[in-house]
Formats: sequence, C-alpha cells, structure tokens
Amino acid sequence: MANLKYSLFIFLGACSYGILASIVKLGLQAGHSVPELTGSQYLFGLLLLLLSFPFIKRMKITLKQTAALLLTGASLSLTGILYGMSLDRNPASTAVVLLFQFTWIGILLEALYERKMPSKAKVISSILLIIGTVFASNLINSGSHPIKADGLIYGLLSAVTFAVFIFASGKAGKGIPTIQRSIFITFGGLLLVAAVSGPVIISGGIQLEGLWKFGLLMALFGAIFPIVFFAIGSPHLDSGLATIVGSAELPAAVAAAMLILGERISETQTFGIVLILIGISIPQFSFKKAAKNRFST
Repeated sequence: MANLKYSLFIFLGACSYGILASIVKLGLQAGHSVPELTGSQYLFGLLLLLLSFPFIKRMKITLKQTAALLLTGASLSLTGILYGMSLDRNPASTAVVLLFQFTWIGILLEALYERKMPSKAKVISSILLIIGTVFASNLINSGSHPIKADGLIYGLLSAVTFAVFIFASGKAGKGIPTIQRSIFITFGGLLLVAAVSGPVIISGGIQLEGLWKFGLLMALFGAIFPIVFFAIGSPHLDSGLATIVGSAELPAAVAAAMLILGERISETQTFGIVLILIGISIPQFSFKKAAKNRFST
C-alpha cells in the first residue's frame, strides 16, 4: 500500500509536468520566448515556495546536500531547455519519442547504481512504454519529416537529464523536509536558466497582462507540483519504478493538448496511452504480489 501511495505522488507530479507543454505553447503564441517563459517559471516557483518558508519545518543542511539539491534542480531545467531545442529542430512527435527514452535510461541508471539486473516486470514495462510512446506521440501518422542530427542529439540529451532528475530526486537531500528540499531544487533550476539564457526577465519586463500569468501557471505545473510531488514520492521508491511511473507525463500532455489547445486525439494515440498506462501498472502489481508473498510467509 505504501508503494502505491508514493507512486501516486510521482504520477501526479508527472501529470502536472505533462500539462506544462500546453501552457508553453500558449505562451509562445502570445509572443513570449522560451527563455522568458522558462525563466519566469522558476522565478515564480521559487517566490511561491519562499512564501511558505516561515511556516514550514526545516533543518540545517550540509554544503554537500545543498550542492546535490541544486544540481537536481539544474537537471530538470536543463531538460526543458534541451527539449525546447529539440522541438525547434525536429517535429514534435520525434522530440517526444526522444525525450521518453528516459524510461529505459532511468532503469539503466538504477541497474548501474545498484549493480544488479532490472526485474522482469521493469523490462516488460519498459518495452510497453517505448512502444506506447511511439503510438501516443502520433509518430506513425506524422508523415515523412527530415530529422536533423543536432535535434536528435538534443532530444536524447533531454532524456538523459530527465532520467538524472528522477534518479537524483530520490537520492539528494534524503530526510530533509519536502518544502525545504523543493526550494533548493527550484533555486538550482533558476540558476541554470539564468546561466544559459541570461537575465531575460529583467530585460523583457513582467507586464501586468503579459508574461506573469504564463509564468505563474508554469511555476505551478512545471516547478512546484512536480518538484514537491517527486520530493515526496521518490525517496520511498527505487529510481527504476519512479522512472516508470513518471511516464504518465505523456498521456497527461496529450490529454492537456486536447482540453486546452483543442487538439484531436486519434485512435492510434489512444492505443498508445493505454499501453503506457499498462506499462506503468505492471510494476505496481509486481510489488503488491511480492509484498503479499512476504506477508504470507
């Protein structure tokens, strides 16, 4: 039951991050740039988290823990930057498939860290997730599009950095109160965006009817919710399972595109979403069965 509870937090965090793509598209349509949107996302996210700081439980943390949390946040914001560069160079369907290679990369990271082979349930789940991603991203029906080599590299790198974020969120700052961890992770993301893009928010200005409303929504769905939910769930699950549950991002992104942007979901995409949900469910049943066997003995 505990595994299911913490898996639910990862599921909710992944879904909120999936909604982010539709908000970014709306911001781009309104004339804002990717650096402006990403910078405002982490700036507003940090400010909102800091508002709760006087009222939360907190503890003294070491320099090593601080560095680990900052790097965890940097890996998430770097994912957004690399994914955006992949989208800019290749069709969206191709970029999505490249990003979602984080599923098997995350399981590989866990196997290398634990020095043991992944379970049969995780291998089967990974295969279903990869196949489901191809269908859900509508890659099969996207037609023939030239794929640029640099876009391919950026897409694969975004998969690596997202797998690193999920892996690190379960390891960095373990035992530190959730909101305190989330503040440092968000600050790390902001630092990375500032280092890459520069002070675009200050130079562009935050207009009352402009960037702030997109920044606020992106802060909630792209920084606060996923970082806090991953901070709650990841330390209690192995990173391979957290990676698998994190695949809920794609079905959420497709559903958000339909509800927010008015895009149509094809039967092929629906089939892919079902495969992804089945892939996410398999390890959960495996854990329940293992726990039941331990209890009965």
